[in-house]
Amino acid sequence: MIQVKTMADYLAQGENPDVLFWVGCAGSFDDRAKRITSQFAEILTKIGVRFAILGSEESCTGDPARRAGNEFLFQMMAYQNIQVLNGYEVKKIVTTCPHCFNTLKNEYPELGGKYDVWHHTEFLQDLIDKGNIKITDTNEYKGKRITYHDSCYLGRGNNIYEAPRQILEALDTDLYEMKRSKKNGLCCGAGGAQMFKEEEHGGIRVNEERTKDVLDTQAEIVVANCPFCITMLQDGLKANEKQDEVKVLDIVELLNASI
Repeated sequence: MIQVKTMADYLAQGENPDVLFWVGCAGSFDDRAKRITSQFAEILTKIGVRFAILGSEESCTGDPARRAGNEFLFQMMAYQNIQVLNGYEVKKIVTTCPHCFNTLKNEYPELGGKYDVWHHTEFLQDLIDKGNIKITDTNEYKGKRITYHDSCYLGRGNNIYEAPRQILEALDTDLYEMKRSKKNGLCCGAGGAQMFKEEEHGGIRVNEERTKDVLDTQAEIVVANCPFCITMLQDGLKANEKQDEVKVLDIVELLNASI
C-alpha cells in the first residue's frame, strides 16, 4: 500500500512537494476512477516524484455547478479551494481529470488562483521525454490494436492532442484513429454537467453513438484520459454487448503496467 502524503504532512515537516496531485471528485469517490488515481500515484512513487494531495481539504472545483448554470455555487467552491491552495503556496498542480484541469487552469486565475496546471497525459509525456520514465521491453501493450478517444476539455477545450498519442507511440501500440478524432472528435455525452442528469429526448444516446466509432476501428482497447469518458464508453459498450470484447482503459493504466 502506497502512503501518500498530504500538503499538511509536508507543511508539518517544513517542506514543500514538487507538485500537488489534484485527485478530483471522480478520482476520490468513483470505484473505477479510484483505480486510476492509485495507479497514477504508483507511477509518481516509482519514479521518485515528490508529490502531495490535499486529502480532506480538497473540494470539488465547482465545474459541474458552473456548467449547470449555478454561477454563485461555482464561485463559492472556487474561492474556498483557492484559499486552501494559496495558503499552502501551491505552484504546480497535476490532475487526471480534464474537467478539473480546465477549471483550475483557465477559470481560477480570474478569481485569484494562478497555478501551473498540467493534465496527467502532458505530465507523463514530459517525464518520458526527460528519461524519468522508461518503458520495459516486456511492455504488454506493444502491438495491441488500440483507438484513442479525445475528451472535449482536453482536446477542443485546451488543444492537447499529441501528448497522449506520444505516450501510446512510446508504448509501441498499433493506434487506429476513429473517423471523428482530434478537433473533429465526438463528445462521450457527459460534458456540460450531463454526467449528473438525465439526457434530453433524442434518437440515440451520445455515448452509444461514440461507441459505434470505437467499434468501427475493430480495436481491442479504447484509451481515454477522463473519468467521465471512461464511464460513458463502458456504458456504451455494455449497450452494444461488447464489454467483454473491448477494454476501456485510462492511459495511466497502460503506462503503469509497462514501466
